[in-house]
Amino acid sequence: MSAAALVGVVVLGGLVGLVVPPLTWRFVEPSVRRGAWVRLSPVVAAVVFGGLAAARGDDPALPVFLAVAAVGLVLAGVDLACLRLPDPLVLTAGALAVVGLTSAAVLVDDPARLLGALAGATVAGAAHVLLALLPGSRLGFGDVKLAAVLGLPLGWLGRDALLTGLLLPHLLHGALVLALLATRHANRKTLLPLGPALLTGAWLAALVT
Repeated sequence: MSAAALVGVVVLGGLVGLVVPPLTWRFVEPSVRRGAWVRLSPVVAAVVFGGLAAARGDDPALPVFLAVAAVGLVLAGVDLACLRLPDPLVLTAGALAVVGLTSAAVLVDDPARLLGALAGATVAGAAHVLLALLPGSRLGFGDVKLAAVLGLPLGWLGRDALLTGLLLPHLLHGALVLALLATRHANRKTLLPLGPALLTGAWLAALVT
């Protein structure tokens, strides 16, 4: 990808970030206090978009990754605000991924990559169903559905990306929990959102694998 195109994607990310807060608050009760997400979302979106463009600029599925990331930014905001991953948003991300990746597979005449994406969604969803059913698990089925959706682009990228995207979120979330416990900003009963970790882990997996 050329430098000009990369800058264009970063600018696009910043513009997407401007509409993330109003979309987020449509899914959040008015009584919930609005945090720093409103101010930071353009910067976060620009970094997310720029990272994907730099790492995956030659992949025909890049527009799909960007579209899923855009919806993911709204999902992260909602989960941070009220510990919820609304089905309409998760289903939108899933539909964008399925339709977009199918089109990309047809474009490059490589149906095996689409099968890899579908397998990725199956593996990611099944793994998180098992985690949710473990005794004492705090994993919600919103997290399970989001993990399955993220398995689509990760499966498209291949086995290494999928495995990294499955493991990283839980390592990131575990590190955050330990840090909050150590600093007494949370206790063992505190509920913390997993959605942002799932999204961050998938994003990092797309960058490094």
